Amino acid sequence: MTNPSQRIVLLTLLMLPVIVFAHVESGLSGGGFFTGMMHPVTGLDHVIAMVAVGLWGAQLGLPALWVLPVAFPLVMALGGAAGAMGLGLPGVEIGIALSGVFLGAMVLFNIRMQLWLALIPVSIFAIFHGHAHGTEMPNMAVPLLYASGFVIATGLLHLSGIAIGTLWKWPTGQWIVRGAGGVIAALGAYFLFV
Repeated sequence: MTNPSQRIVLLTLLMLPVIVFAHVESGLSGGGFFTGMMHPVTGLDHVIAMVAVGLWGAQLGLPALWVLPVAFPLVMALGGAAGAMGLGLPGVEIGIALSGVFLGAMVLFNIRMQLWLALIPVSIFAIFHGHAHGTEMPNMAVPLLYASGFVIATGLLHLSGIAIGTLWKWPTGQWIVRGAGGVIAALGAYFLFV
């Protein structure tokens, strides 16, 4: 190996920390950021609740528009840590399904409430969702990367709900938003019984 550029490439590769290679994933079988990011979006029960938080925040207006979608992933991360540590939480799947029913109904019926009161059910449901993510974390997962992935994916789903919720300012848009809430509530009820 006499070529100086080959030596530089080899030296650079040798200097990379081995830990970087530990995070390379193969599809969904790995346990890092990508796996964590895919977890919330591959389960319709999670998707509907995340979108509903954004919809409801948009319906309630400022500051709920941003407070609810920021509070949810923060509290969800705590639930995820509890799940990853093996702390039990009864009725996780029921709590997740009920989140779709409750949040969808809030949107469907345009239920208005003070922000602090809206934060209570949103936070409770966030614990259930986070616990499910934490307990379903692959054994080979890098916890911080996996958690970062599912928190970011959750935030993006909230943003989707907010984007749809911006239609609320128009009369036809209100029907669309409320209709989305009805679909979410119905799907949540379906998940209660399957």
